Amino acid sequence: MSQSTASIFHLGQDSTKYRPLGKENVSIEEWNGRKMLVVKPEAITALTREAFKDVSHLLRTSHLEMLRSILDDKEASSNDKFVALELLKNAAIAAGGTLPMCQDTGTAIVVAHKGDHVWTDADDAAAIAEGIKKTYSECNLRYSQMAPLTMYQETNTGSNLPAQIEIYSDPGDSYEFLFVAKGGGSANKTFLMQETKSVLNPESLAKLLVEKIGSLGTSACPPYHLAIVIGGLSAELTLKTVKLASCHYLDNLPTSGDKSGRAFRDVELEKQVLELTRKMGIGAQFGGKYFCHDVRVVRLPRHGASLPIGIGVSCSADRQILGKIDANGLWLEDLEHDPARFLPEIETKDLGMETIDVDLTRPMDEIRASLAGKPPGTRLMLRGTLLVARDIAHAKWKELIERGEELPEYIRKHPIYYAGPAKTPDGYASGSFGPTTAGRMDSYADLLMSRGASLITLAKGNRGKNVREACGKYGGFYLGTIGGAAARLAKDSIRKVEIIDYPELGMEAVHKVEIEDFPAFIVINDNGEDFYAKVLETAVSVR
Repeated sequence: MSQSTASIFHLGQDSTKYRPLGKENVSIEEWNGRKMLVVKPEAITALTREAFKDVSHLLRTSHLEMLRSILDDKEASSNDKFVALELLKNAAIAAGGTLPMCQDTGTAIVVAHKGDHVWTDADDAAAIAEGIKKTYSECNLRYSQMAPLTMYQETNTGSNLPAQIEIYSDPGDSYEFLFVAKGGGSANKTFLMQETKSVLNPESLAKLLVEKIGSLGTSACPPYHLAIVIGGLSAELTLKTVKLASCHYLDNLPTSGDKSGRAFRDVELEKQVLELTRKMGIGAQFGGKYFCHDVRVVRLPRHGASLPIGIGVSCSADRQILGKIDANGLWLEDLEHDPARFLPEIETKDLGMETIDVDLTRPMDEIRASLAGKPPGTRLMLRGTLLVARDIAHAKWKELIERGEELPEYIRKHPIYYAGPAKTPDGYASGSFGPTTAGRMDSYADLLMSRGASLITLAKGNRGKNVREACGKYGGFYLGTIGGAAARLAKDSIRKVEIIDYPELGMEAVHKVEIEDFPAFIVINDNGEDFYAKVLETAVSVR
């Protein structure tokens, strides 16, 4: 990003490794005695199209190195290593360019800085949007954007547009871009707190951060890149800085402040917060040390009467990529094309934890009997039949109950997997098909379980007290599976998919899927004991 002297964000030299995409539709022309970089809209579209293709399938080398380091850490728990191994396998599959790394292929976000010596003579945002549209229509990605028709009715836009596009004017002769695909799970874990000067001391700030970080939970697929921003000239600047920091876009900020009000990183506080997260016990989704890969803490100037504090994460689908256009053509950050080189020569069975095989082809009562009394945290390997349904299907079932109609029998016969698949590539049973956030379906738990339905559910993240109580009352179970391994599940675990109800809902339709070697954990058992409730009690008490 080019920086003016008045900017809050004083970024250092860009050390990113880029790969060239050619010079087509880029030229240098002289105007009014100045050399101008002339960029045709086709160049912007081409760069955007390639960026979102790469970022859907590839990760930064530094992110993969962090995953591998978990496997090499003797202090990492068996569950930490299990998740890290699955995520590395997922990255290797996604790098093939067919299955995206996550089924939630995200909201497209573009932050661009256009030099004053760059001439486009076009609607740059429209050119960017066209590139996004091309990628999402040509690749096996999911359309996730909902258009409001009325205050209460929505429809999918069918293009993954609109995108969030911001273009800023800076001095300079280059056009610089940050492209982000932001999934709903991690976006939902962005928080703003309006505090006061009273928390600007080590004791009060630590207490506040521990409580909020402990409440993040695991539904956004840790290990996280955690970003914390203290201060801000407005709430929106604070939250934008959270997003940029979670993308490592602000890594080269100064590490001290001055009277100009410049932003800076507090690297000592980053180390302290990272150590706190490793003592919380949440770990990489199912207990352990690696709740976070790293932490970024940015201090901003503020109005004397206001202290906004923002917290957010980038998840295991750590999808951001830099691009630029200059006199030498189009350039895109060179992400890791060979993640398989980070895979160790070990298998899941070598990680030292017993796994129970569960046959889902049996009647529901027999499946529940096989799980009865098993403690939370028990690792499972599933095979057989799952139903797939999420928000809209659950709302329709509730409507049936309210009208006094019978629920479909299939809800009583099979466990329900909360998920919404990406497009299915040729030759595959399904597209990327990872779990969605379980908490969104919490309000339906007692309603359905009391009618003998939804007695075993499968998703990601923690659930509320009402689900614990319903499981204890009706003998139900909530199972968790690994968030962030959607490509691996599609390739190795899902063998057949068919839509059995509400086909008009697209990816929100009710599916029946046949699975094998599908990893899961008991999170809430039939006694209402909750793995995350115990872990989160420990997390919030850490100081």
